Amino acid sequence: MSELAPSILSADFMHLGEQLHTLQESGLKVLHVDVMDGVFVPSISFGMPVIKSIRSGCQMMFDVHLMIKEPSRYIKEFVEAGADSITVHVEACSDIGETIAAMKKYPVKRALSVNPGTDVDVLMPYLDQIDMVLVMGVEPGFGGQKLIPDTLEKVKKLDQTRRENGYDYLIEFDGGVTRDNLCEIIQNGTDLAVAGTAVFRGDIRENVRDLQEVIAGAS
Repeated sequence: MSELAPSILSADFMHLGEQLHTLQESGLKVLHVDVMDGVFVPSISFGMPVIKSIRSGCQMMFDVHLMIKEPSRYIKEFVEAGADSITVHVEACSDIGETIAAMKKYPVKRALSVNPGTDVDVLMPYLDQIDMVLVMGVEPGFGGQKLIPDTLEKVKKLDQTRRENGYDYLIEFDGGVTRDNLCEIIQNGTDLAVAGTAVFRGDIRENVRDLQEVIAGAS
């Protein structure tokens, strides 16, 4: 069954530890951690020190999404901080193959991401070398945006490609995920649905319960 991956970009950092505990108690297994550098995307979020500080008190899988220029420079540091999976943007890498090679040096899951304006065909030479593809449903860098409907066609194509070729990569979808569109996102082939505002705005337990019910019905 598909899974929900809350994005801590939308969390209340004054109460982050408490909120992470709530997510774990709700049975969630994956935590999406957005890292932004103010270069590849306009916004700046956080880096290794924050990840390291929450790692000690959180048993969830850390799905670290690097929205940073030339991410290969920092793979080692993010692994040491506690990343279980590292996602890099093809648009941010001058050499995608070398970046994948850099990730292969460490015990970490490897993932590539594409922005809304990038064709998934750019991923085709690398699909047998990675563990996951992240499809952005909005332009990266800001929370609270509305999903761009055409991006779901990329999920469909990637799902078809892995079935036809026997690939085992996961498909993750990030951006504009709500209770109203989650069913469609899952039914198109998404394995991991990233949600920020939909999880953290209001009652987290209730939000997670509602979203999990949608996933169960769609899977």
